Amino acid sequence: MSSHPVHGLPFLPGNTYRDPTKSVFHRSQTLTYRNGYSRPVLPTVGIGGDPITVNQLSQAELDELSNKRPTLTYGQVKQAPPSSFIPVYVAFDKKVLRFEAYFKEAVPISQDEHYRVRRVSVYYYLEDDTISVVEPPVENSGIPQGTFIKRQRHPKNDNGDHYHWKDLNVGVNITLYGRTFRIVSCDKYTQDFLESEGIELNLPEEIPSDPYTELRREPNRTYKTPPNFDKLKQFLTMDRKVLRFFSLWDDSGSMFGETRPVIIHYYLVDDTVEVREVHERNDGRDPFPVLMKRQRLPKSVKDLRDTFPKCVLEISDQEVTEWYSPRDFMVGHHVTILGRMFFLYDCDAYTRDFYQENLGIQDMTPADVKKPEEEEVKQEIPPYNGYGLLEDSLQNCLTLVPKPPKKDVIKMLENDHKVLRYAAALDSMNPEDKGRRFILSYYLSDDTVSIFEPQVRNSGIIGGRFLERSRVPKPGSSIDSPVYYGPADFTIGAVVEVFRHRFIITDADQYVLNYMKAHKHQFPCNVLKSLEKHFLPQEGDRELGETDVQEMNNGSAGGYDPVM
Repeated sequence: MSSHPVHGLPFLPGNTYRDPTKSVFHRSQTLTYRNGYSRPVLPTVGIGGDPITVNQLSQAELDELSNKRPTLTYGQVKQAPPSSFIPVYVAFDKKVLRFEAYFKEAVPISQDEHYRVRRVSVYYYLEDDTISVVEPPVENSGIPQGTFIKRQRHPKNDNGDHYHWKDLNVGVNITLYGRTFRIVSCDKYTQDFLESEGIELNLPEEIPSDPYTELRREPNRTYKTPPNFDKLKQFLTMDRKVLRFFSLWDDSGSMFGETRPVIIHYYLVDDTVEVREVHERNDGRDPFPVLMKRQRLPKSVKDLRDTFPKCVLEISDQEVTEWYSPRDFMVGHHVTILGRMFFLYDCDAYTRDFYQENLGIQDMTPADVKKPEEEEVKQEIPPYNGYGLLEDSLQNCLTLVPKPPKKDVIKMLENDHKVLRYAAALDSMNPEDKGRRFILSYYLSDDTVSIFEPQVRNSGIIGGRFLERSRVPKPGSSIDSPVYYGPADFTIGAVVEVFRHRFIITDADQYVLNYMKAHKHQFPCNVLKSLEKHFLPQEGDRELGETDVQEMNNGSAGGYDPVM
């Protein structure tokens, strides 16, 4: 049954009527599903079971009415600021509880101890409730120490519960992987944290002493030196103390023998001797430093019978009456070691001080064993035979395999393509040579000279290359140490003799004057003045111009290689 309110009538008893057209009278459901959960249906029906649609308030208005209070009486409501959320890994980051603990480890097979007391530090990390156990290293313990149990969560019981900081306290036992640790104390931060959380700490305890550690702390036994010489004292006092002597082994009496420098070491710890050979540069010997290994040297031996097997049996203390001692090694004297004669000519400072303090020997003056310097034999170079250049022929006398002579590479790079050109006339008695003109080129990169003759038509003389690039020696210079022509030798009017041909310098290129002005410190003053005087503007003077250069370039057919 359902009732519908009459339009315009108030919803009051007696103002309803029955709907005669209604034919469905089943009971509606009381459960519904929302967000996957079953919940009862709220009674939202009005008169006759129909939902109320008039004057219905929203949920926000209902919440506002429930929280509303009189503003005139109590004032305006102030909303509290929302509290900021801090995750646990931020709140407890780098906050660790530290406890000092120990455990006992059984030692089943030992005569000195039956158990060990090992001290550890237990760290509890608040950010993720993990525990790590670290054993501090103990000097000379013989046990690999450090991280005993790595950082992880440890089970507390068989139910799967893990240890929490509420389970830790001073004076309690915790079992981690079958080992029981006894917590004896904690640091100040751990104490303050546990007390702030309402946990009352027990009194700290002392770590029991380790029996073996207490045994090692006992004073060492005292020994009384026996009346004879104590070898143990010699080892303790003379360890790493070595006497060093510089000596010469004179083996010149044998075939192909010579005098070799050696170093003799006398070890005071056990009275042994070692001989080491000193190698010099390019001595032609194999690099074996030890000439005689370290051993004790017998000085005098008993009269052994012929039946004593020396080849298979070493000489012992029973056969030796006296061994070598430091008194047998004196600077300036000879000493025989295994049939070899050594002359001691010097020693180091420690050896000299040892002899002065312990043996009272003051005279340790080194002997002079330097060989007189051999006179240097001057190499005689045979005279020049005239074939090839002098520098190339000289290499055959200096080395077995001739090498090309060294060149000044820096000079070649700096003066590359730098050429000084001069005009020259041939000074000859033949009347045919009176009108011949030549161009003399001086190459600054390698100090070579080349001479070129321009072609003249109907002259009857074939022009072209007169002299290829070569170094020209001055007249009067010796073959062994020749003096070659340089840029300072070419002046206006100078006579240059080139392999028995005389040339007179008549003109020069403008580049020659510019180069000499830029390098005044390399040329004499008279050379520069002669060129400046020659290049004064006068009528009838002619410089080495484009026509001559063109003739030089055209003369390549005659074998000339022009360099610009």
